Amino acid sequence: MTSGDGLGRVHVITGQGKGKTTAAFGLAMRAAGHGYRVCIVQFIKMGGTTGEFLAAERFENIEVLQFGAGGFVKPGSPTGDDIRAAESALVEARERMSNGSYHLVVLDEVNVAVSIGLLSVEAVLAAVKARSPETEVVLTGRDAPKEILDHADYVSVIEKAKHPFDNGLEARKGIEW
Repeated sequence: MTSGDGLGRVHVITGQGKGKTTAAFGLAMRAAGHGYRVCIVQFIKMGGTTGEFLAAERFENIEVLQFGAGGFVKPGSPTGDDIRAAESALVEARERMSNGSYHLVVLDEVNVAVSIGLLSVEAVLAAVKARSPETEVVLTGRDAPKEILDHADYVSVIEKAKHPFDNGLEARKGIEW
């Protein structure tokens, strides 16, 4: 795959605010609109019911893979199933980043997978460094480790100033999911 467009950079979208996955999917839609092949690997997520997942299915050049064990992962006490799901996601992500057939690969919530102990920062960085030279990579999720931030070409931190969740309101279809 040769895009000739100078692809191959690393983006990190992190922070406590809403919109990290939304921003990454927006970039995926932009790339897909230009005919680029995109793969989004979702760590910790499953079910295929989010609006972004459903929208991405409509694009022939976007592949979305979800790897979740089916429940909420508690920081510091992941189950074996949680760890295996994250490791499988990283194997699939590494393959897609390194095989040269994708222009953009998004590792959605990978920073969370690292911060709660599902993956090591070293394993994630090794996978990112093994990418094809013209594969752009996006790593999302709060609590991005310093090592990942240092390796990135782009770092965006989304801050929360105010959120309805703070007042006990539920997530809404089409807005939060």
